[in-house]
Amino acid sequence: MKRLATTLLTLCLCIVAAAAGNLTLDNILSGTYAARGVYGVRPLADGERYARMDGRKITAYSFRTGAETGVLFDVDNTKGDARITSFSDYIMSPDEQNILIQTARQPIYRHSATAVYYLYNVRNRTLVPLSDGGPQEVPAFSPDGTMVAFVRQNNLFLVKLLFNNSEIQVTKDGEYNKIINGKPDWVNEEEFSFDRAFAFNADASMLTWIRYDESAVREYAFPLYRGQAPALDAYATYPGAYSYKYPMAGETNATVSVHSYDIKSHVIRQMKLPLDKDGYVPRIFATNDPERILVLTQNRHQDRLDIYAANPRSTECKLIVRDLVEPYITEEPYKNLQLFPGGFVLMSERSGYNHLYLYDLNGSLRRTLTSGNHVVKAFYGYDPQTGDCYYAANPEGPQYQAVYRTDAKGKTTKLSQQRGTNSAIFSKTYKYFLNTYSSSTVPTVVTLCDARSGKALKTLEDNAALNAKLSTLNLPQPEFFTFRTGEGVELNGYMVKPADFSPAKRYPVVMHQYSGPGSQQVLDQWNIGNMGGCMMERLLAEQGYICVCVDGRGTGGRGAQFEKQTYQHLGQLEARDQVETALYLGTLPYVDKDHIAIWGWSYGGFMTLMSMTEGRGVFAAGVAVAPVTSYRFYDSVYTERFMRTPQENGAGYDDNPLTRAPQLHGALLICHGSADDNVHLRNTAEMTEALVQAGKPFHQLVYTNRNHSIYGGNTRRHLYSSIITWFDEHLK
Repeated sequence: MKRLATTLLTLCLCIVAAAAGNLTLDNILSGTYAARGVYGVRPLADGERYARMDGRKITAYSFRTGAETGVLFDVDNTKGDARITSFSDYIMSPDEQNILIQTARQPIYRHSATAVYYLYNVRNRTLVPLSDGGPQEVPAFSPDGTMVAFVRQNNLFLVKLLFNNSEIQVTKDGEYNKIINGKPDWVNEEEFSFDRAFAFNADASMLTWIRYDESAVREYAFPLYRGQAPALDAYATYPGAYSYKYPMAGETNATVSVHSYDIKSHVIRQMKLPLDKDGYVPRIFATNDPERILVLTQNRHQDRLDIYAANPRSTECKLIVRDLVEPYITEEPYKNLQLFPGGFVLMSERSGYNHLYLYDLNGSLRRTLTSGNHVVKAFYGYDPQTGDCYYAANPEGPQYQAVYRTDAKGKTTKLSQQRGTNSAIFSKTYKYFLNTYSSSTVPTVVTLCDARSGKALKTLEDNAALNAKLSTLNLPQPEFFTFRTGEGVELNGYMVKPADFSPAKRYPVVMHQYSGPGSQQVLDQWNIGNMGGCMMERLLAEQGYICVCVDGRGTGGRGAQFEKQTYQHLGQLEARDQVETALYLGTLPYVDKDHIAIWGWSYGGFMTLMSMTEGRGVFAAGVAVAPVTSYRFYDSVYTERFMRTPQENGAGYDDNPLTRAPQLHGALLICHGSADDNVHLRNTAEMTEALVQAGKPFHQLVYTNRNHSIYGGNTRRHLYSSIITWFDEHLK
C-alpha cells in the first residue's frame, strides 16, 4: 500500500518519462508518428471525379490523375445574407446541384449529432439556412432533389425547396425519452450502427420512417460534475445528472413500428409490418420502385433476418427474403446491403463464411456472387451493366485483406497489388478506385487505380515524411506467429521485441487484446496495436518489454464456426485462450514467465478481468479500462445477440468477473470514465465492491465526466502514463 501511495504522488507531480530518444508518450499522443491518409473521399456522379473537403472548401479531383478539377463550395465565395467561416460536413443532392453544409455540430452519442445546416445552390452560389426553427439532425435530400427531410427534437420535418423552402412538421408526438421519429434510440444507434431511420420513396411522393416508443424502457442516470476541460459551470455548486433510456439484457426494449407520410395529402399511415412484438428494424432502404421500400427486421434472438417489400401507400408488406443463420446474425448484412435498379446484394454467413448474394426486388436469388472458405470483409458495389461485383476479402489468410472483382461468369481478379491490408473506394461507374494500403511495416499508401487491371495510376500519399522520421528511431518491427494451445486450438498473434533484443535475456511481457466477437487485432496493417503503428507497443519495447497480441476463439476473419463458439458463454473460451497464450510465452527461453501482464479496453477490459480470474494465476499484473463486469449490466441488443437473455441463460451470465472475484491473481488496475454512457461506471463500482468483499487488493482510477473513450484535456495522457507506471511497478 505504501508503494501505491508513492505511485499516486508521483503521478500527481509529473508524467512518466516514456522512452529514450524521440519516441515519447507525448509525441505519440500528439500524433507525431500518425500515418497520413486521404480522407473524406466522395465519388461524384460523372464517374470521373471525387470530392473532398477541408473545412472551408469542397474541391473536386480527377479519379484518373488526382488533379484538382474545380471548387464546388467555398465559404468565402457565396451569395446571400448567410455567412459562415467553416463547416464540418456536407451532403450533396442526387443531381449535385444543391449541397447541405453542416455547421455547429454537437455530438449526442456515437453516430448522432445535432447541427445547423445551410442550403447551398451550386449554380448561383446562394447560401441560405435550411431552417430557422433550431438545429437539425440527419437531413436527407429526396431523390429528385426538391425536398429535404430532417429530425428535430424527435420529430420529422420536411422542407420544400421549390416553395421558398417552406417547412412542414410531419410528426408531432416526438418527446425526449418517450417517442422518437426518424432516428434510432440509444441502443439501436449503438448496436445497429446507424443514425438516420427514414427514407423517401423513388418518386419522392412518400416519406417512410421508423418510430421508436421507448416509454416503457427504464432510464439510466449518471452524475455530472463541474470538472475541467471542459468545465460544466452549471454544476459548480450541486452536481447534475444525465438520464436516458438504456434497455439492459432481458429488459424491455422500445416498441418499434414503421410509418409513411403522403407528402401531397399529408396522410400518415402505419405499415402492416409482421414484426415480432419485441423485434428490431435495423434498416429501411428505398428502391427504384416507388411502391417498394425494403424494411429489414430481426427477431430478438437475432438469428433471423427478414426483408419485406413494403408499399408506403397501401401499407402492405410482403416477405421476400428470410435469412436464417444460427446462432446469430452479425451486423454485416444490413451494414453492407446495397441496392441497384431492380435488385440488391445481401451479405450472409449462411455458408459458414461471409459471402455475397444477388437478389431481384421480388426476393428471387439470381446469383451467388462469392464463395469459398474465406471471409468477405467489405462490399463496394455491384455493376448491373456488367454483372461485376467489387469487394474486399481475405483468401490469403485471416490477417490479410485484398480488393477483388468477380465478373458475371464467376471469374475473380485480385485488383490490389500488395500483400497486407487493402481497402477501396470506387468511382460511380466502377472505372477507377482509390486504394488504401498498409502493412505492419509499411505506413498507409494511397493510390488511384484502374478498376479493370488494378494498375496504379497516381500515388496520392506515401507517408514519406513519416518513414523518414521512423528511420531515425531504430524501432522494432512486429513479428507474426502462430501457436497451438493445450486444447489443440491454433491461434494467430504478433510480437514486438526490444530493438536490442537478446535471446540470452529474459524479458517481461505485456499482452494487449480486445477479444470481442468478430473483432480482429492480429492484422497485417499499419493501424495495429493500441495506438496504431504499434507505437504503444514499440514504446514499451524500448523500455525493455516484449509486447504480444493474440486473437483467441470468438474473434473474426476465420469463419462462423471459429467466431461463434463463444455463444452463450462470453468470456470463458476467450479467457482460456489468453491464459494459454501466457503459458505458451512462458515456455520461450527469452520470456520471464513470472512477469507477464495483460490489459485491454471495453471488451478487452472484461477479458482482462476474466483472464486474471481464470484460476491458473499466470498474470503478475493487469489493467482493465472501461470493462464490462457482468453482461447483466450491458445493453439488450449487443448482449442478447451473443448470450440470449438472462432469463434463458442465467448460468452463462453468472460466469463473470464479479463471481470470479475471489480467484483474482495479480496486481489489478481498473480505470473508468464517470460519464460512460456505453459501459457504465456501475460495472467498475460493482467489481471493486466484489474485490473488497473478497479481500483482494486493487487500484482504481475514475475520470471525471469522461465517456467510454476517456479523453479531453490531459485525461488521455494521464491514463496512459498510469498504465505504463503500473507495468513498471509490477513487472520490473
